[in-house]
Amino acid sequence: MEQYVIKGGTPLKGEVEISGAKNAALAILAAAIMTDETVTVTNLPDVRDINVLLQSIEGIGAIVKRESRNSVKINGGTIRSVTVDYEYIKKIRASYYLLGALLGRFNEAEVALPGGCDIGTRPIDQHIKGFKALGAEVVIEHGMIKTKAEHLVGSHIYMDVVSVGATINIMLAAALAEGSTIIENAAKEPHVVDVANMLNSMGANIKGAGTDVIRIKGVEKLHKTEYSVIPDQIEAGTFMFAAAATNGNVLVKNVIPKHLEAITAKLLEIGCTIEEYDDAVRVIGTRDLRSTQVKTLPYPGYPTDMQPQIAVTLAISKGTSIVTESIFENRFKYVAELARMGANIKVEGNTAIIDGVEQLTGAEISAPDLRAGAALVIAALTAKGFTTIDDIVYIQRGYENFEGKLTSLGACIEKVTSEKEIQKFKLKVG
Repeated sequence: MEQYVIKGGTPLKGEVEISGAKNAALAILAAAIMTDETVTVTNLPDVRDINVLLQSIEGIGAIVKRESRNSVKINGGTIRSVTVDYEYIKKIRASYYLLGALLGRFNEAEVALPGGCDIGTRPIDQHIKGFKALGAEVVIEHGMIKTKAEHLVGSHIYMDVVSVGATINIMLAAALAEGSTIIENAAKEPHVVDVANMLNSMGANIKGAGTDVIRIKGVEKLHKTEYSVIPDQIEAGTFMFAAAATNGNVLVKNVIPKHLEAITAKLLEIGCTIEEYDDAVRVIGTRDLRSTQVKTLPYPGYPTDMQPQIAVTLAISKGTSIVTESIFENRFKYVAELARMGANIKVEGNTAIIDGVEQLTGAEISAPDLRAGAALVIAALTAKGFTTIDDIVYIQRGYENFEGKLTSLGACIEKVTSEKEIQKFKLKVG
């Protein structure tokens, strides 16, 4: 089993290039099968979730041609099945985007119930509500979500809770529905806007993405396009906190600074220096990081996907910090692992009370999910001595060449598969 072995204590310095946004790319790849013409998607992150989705799209008959590590051509004209039961698809949450895409194009879809990280209940009731409002029947049986319609008709849909996945899924299905659809209380995340822009470049008529009311006029068909995925704000934020926690100085390139405002605000609060450019952000850390309070909220609030990274940084900041998780109830599973490294964190319900310590120490720990795994890598980079992290498959789901990018910034990190390799690494770095 692959692990990371890390020697902490080196401030990160240099430049890092951010990959395309995983969460945007997954929905954009699903949208690409909604025409029988060839769609080219560039700036794709080369991560496990993307590769699994591409294999499943190929599995239903679409032609998938990998042009390079970060670009792909997809032609959905040869799709012969609307049933996606590829065994790996159950492991990724975003498999449900194929429901909206296939339902929109073929008025029918069957997709295995999604998996992903166990960070709390993520019900799909809002997706189902949206599909039903458009005129589809939806049943769940034998581990599959099955949805079918005579034809889809636009509707007025009010979301009971703000849901990125449901907003995108309804948008996909409604793009080819008859008449107009209005989604109220829609999610405003950057990747919702990116998917709307992609669909519009294919001939869809979507207005208001990025606000809480999205208006969609259904069109008869979509056509080919070439589209570049936005940069990943969560990968960018992860490197920004890695720079802060290690007292480093890192230029994070290929970003949209507007998407990072909530993250930047917190870094400034805890004492970091931030320099913003058109498409880059420099983060300069300090040995005197301060405590703060943070609550996760839908965009443009502080992202839940950045909660473990800030908590790790606050664990070595002066004073007492409070982190409140308002999106997913299981998001604090990494706290037990941090405690093994000497962190002083108490969790009460959906709140973590963090008393900063002088320094963490290396330990043998496990990544409980994608973002927590990345946060534990940050913890290890700040810790005294060596840390080994198990279950890094979670991290590989969402970060392209994570250890390579960290190494280029001066981190002592290596991917290993045996005790012998761990010992070799320890001898090498001393």
